[in-house]
Amino acid sequence: MEIPYNVELRKDTGLYNSKLGIWIFLASEVMLFGALFSAYILLRTGAPIWPPIGQNGSIIHLLKDTIPHATFNTVILILSSVTMVMSWVALKQKSLYKFKLYLGTTIVCAIIFLIVKYFEYSHKIHEGFVPAHDTYMAVYFTMTGLHVVHILGGLVVLGYLIGPGIKLWDRDPEQFTNRIEIAGLYWHFVDLVWIFLFPVLYLLN
Repeated sequence: MEIPYNVELRKDTGLYNSKLGIWIFLASEVMLFGALFSAYILLRTGAPIWPPIGQNGSIIHLLKDTIPHATFNTVILILSSVTMVMSWVALKQKSLYKFKLYLGTTIVCAIIFLIVKYFEYSHKIHEGFVPAHDTYMAVYFTMTGLHVVHILGGLVVLGYLIGPGIKLWDRDPEQFTNRIEIAGLYWHFVDLVWIFLFPVLYLLN
């Protein structure tokens, strides 16, 4: 049985099914990260010293050292959002080659982000700044760790779309283009979350 509204728009919402679904999902994600940001604000405003001073001292000197890495990662994610859009545009132009090029670039950017994050985590952990060190580190690892999980989830989806999932292009190009649009909306949200995490956790301390 063919599922309706995979391509054509619903009369009640003006959206096709998957686009309606992703917006509902992203609304729940906004509530999730919104709660975490709210908790961070409450913890920070209630603390006499921020970041707190734990047994290994204050994290503030390490934060200054990692600002260039975080800035680089910010540029990388913004670039990945641009290439994500370009991959969708390429499908609209019926260019599968350009689609693979742009989506492949998006995947490479995500991998670079994760590699930089790995070294950043490793450095902090090596210096003894683990989640149990103080409240700031607990919040830092929770929020950035959750963001990393979302990046990994996005990589799985993008990897599928540029791999086995691309076969749908031969059967139904419009539906495949819609899938890329949905993946793009998710990816832009993940990038937007980082745009908020970057100043809050790295610059405003």
